[in-house]
Amino acid sequence: MPPVKIGVLISGHGSNLQALIDQITTGKINGQITVVISDRKDAYGLIRAETHQLNAVFVDRKSCSTETEFNRKILAVLTKNEVQLIVLAGYLRILSGEVVHAYHNRIINIHPALIPSFCGQGYYGKKVHQAVLDYGVKLTGATVHFVDEGTDTGPIISQRAVAVERDDTVESLQNKVLNLEHQLLPEAVMLYCAGKLKIDGRKVWRIEDEKSVN
Repeated sequence: MPPVKIGVLISGHGSNLQALIDQITTGKINGQITVVISDRKDAYGLIRAETHQLNAVFVDRKSCSTETEFNRKILAVLTKNEVQLIVLAGYLRILSGEVVHAYHNRIINIHPALIPSFCGQGYYGKKVHQAVLDYGVKLTGATVHFVDEGTDTGPIISQRAVAVERDDTVESLQNKVLNLEHQLLPEAVMLYCAGKLKIDGRKVWRIEDEKSVN
């Protein structure tokens, strides 16, 4: 089976991008990153991409008169690079319906909480972990899901939890959850690229054993 051509969208440091690169390099993921796209020119993830000789592209929202135009530029870059799977690895913008439709069930996102808690509009980055601490929950974690036209509402591929300790801060919680993200996202991409994910309504299953992915 030829490797799946992957486009990774980032907005910041790109540590999840690095986790993907590492797993592809070792052969655990049957994929090839054909382009890394960022909406921020100073995103360190672009440097990571260039360091690994990957095609790194900055798409400037300020050069576009509308969000629609911006998303069409993103879509054009994805199409030019023959992307088959989009991975959102810390991408902080909402993809347009046009992009989601073009890549139906072919967009994977990582969210730093246990969906459906602490997700949706406005829940991103440190804001998620602050909300977790403010609410006083005992468990948080990370969720990998397919992207639909809502915000963090697509079918869930996998989740993993971590305890919220009494002395946790936003930074310590962020680090604990990030460690989970570095495990979960490559695992999900590996399964997708191996053709081992089946979507049945809101449920996602591993094809080989027909057990829910968790």
